[in-house]
Amino acid sequence: MALLIAVGVVISPLLRIEGMCPMAHLINITAAVLLGPVDAFLVALLIGIIRMCVMGIPPLALTGAVFGALLSGILYKVSKGKIWAAILGEIVGTGIIGAIVSYPVMTYICGREGLGWFFYVPSFTCGTLIGGSVAAILLYRLQHMGALKKMQIKIAEGGKIWKRSEKTAI
Repeated sequence: MALLIAVGVVISPLLRIEGMCPMAHLINITAAVLLGPVDAFLVALLIGIIRMCVMGIPPLALTGAVFGALLSGILYKVSKGKIWAAILGEIVGTGIIGAIVSYPVMTYICGREGLGWFFYVPSFTCGTLIGGSVAAILLYRLQHMGALKKMQIKIAEGGKIWKRSEKTAI
């Protein structure tokens, strides 16, 4: 989780298009596939909070990430490990749900005027399509090489690996 959070915070301002943060969607989908829905949600939440505090990003850093990360993980799990389902979850969760939730947040909490309910849908959807495409290339390649399953197993066995290492060190 810490590695994904760090990478997410570092690459978000570097690979950003005005009004979009496509690399956040790459991180969300990767976290959903590797860690599951709850941990992907936490990764997105912590990246958003750090970006808001350190970089002065508006609450869109949260509304534009947490719904997609959670839905991505849920659809990946429900589909029994289909990468396309994780990508679809990110597109629907962020591109539609997160975009619509952003309207009241930005209007009533941040005082932005002149917005409509669907104001953020085009930019959020475009961002998820870009980030989702990069995630698809990365994850399908890892799957083709057999590395994705190995990574998932190693992460799932995380506690056992550390205990083994401690015994070996003693």
